[in-house]
Amino acid sequence: ARKEWFKTYRKGMGKKPITFEKENGDMLMAMVPKQRLLRLLEAMLDEHEFLSPGGIRSLSRKHANQDYELHVNDQHYSLRYEPGESSTHMFGGNSNWRGPVWFPMNYMLIQSLYTYCHFFDGESKAEYPTGSGNWMSLTAIADDISKRLINIFIPDQAGQRPVNGDYTIYGRDPHFKDLILFYEYFHGDNGRGVGASHQTGWTGLVAELIDKVIWKN
Repeated sequence: ARKEWFKTYRKGMGKKPITFEKENGDMLMAMVPKQRLLRLLEAMLDEHEFLSPGGIRSLSRKHANQDYELHVNDQHYSLRYEPGESSTHMFGGNSNWRGPVWFPMNYMLIQSLYTYCHFFDGESKAEYPTGSGNWMSLTAIADDISKRLINIFIPDQAGQRPVNGDYTIYGRDPHFKDLILFYEYFHGDNGRGVGASHQTGWTGLVAELIDKVIWKN
C-alpha cells in the first residue's frame, strides 16, 4: 500500500524514480538500486577517493590535484579537496564539506549498508578497500568503517589520539590525557579534530557505534 501511495502521489520526486526491489519476498524502497549501489561503492571505498583512515570523506581526495569545475551563466566555479582548514576565508575559514569526515553522514552511510545487506541476505559484497582484491559483505564493511571512526578517539602506543593532532598535552599531561573533545568534524587524512570542539550533538554518535561494533558480542 505504501508503494502504491508513493507511485501515485510522489511522481515528481527527483529526476530518478524511487526504486522498489523484491528479493526473497521482501521489499526495499530506496533511491539507489543494487547495481548502482555497487558502482557507488567503488568510489566510496577507494582510499584514493572517499575512504580515509578515519571514515568516509565528504569530498573525493582526487580533487586535491584535479579541481571540480562548473560553468553557469558565464560564471566559473571550482572546488578543491581541503581535508581540514580552508584555503579561503569563506565559511569562517573552515573547509566544511570539502573533504573532512563528518559523523552524521558516516552514521547514515553505515546504517544504509546494514539495511542493504539485510535485504539482500548478505549476498551483496564489495571490494574493500577498492582495488585490494578483498571482497567483504556490506555488514562487515559497515563494521570496519565504524571502527575507523572509533579509532579517531583511541590512543596509539605513544598515548596520542588522532583527534588531538599535534597537541601533545592531551596525550602526556595526566590532567588532560583522558579528556576527549568531540569536534564538529575531522581532518580527512589524519582524523584531527576540526571546527567547534564541543559538538557532542552529533559526534556523540561514536557511542552508538561502539555499542554496536565493539560491545555487540
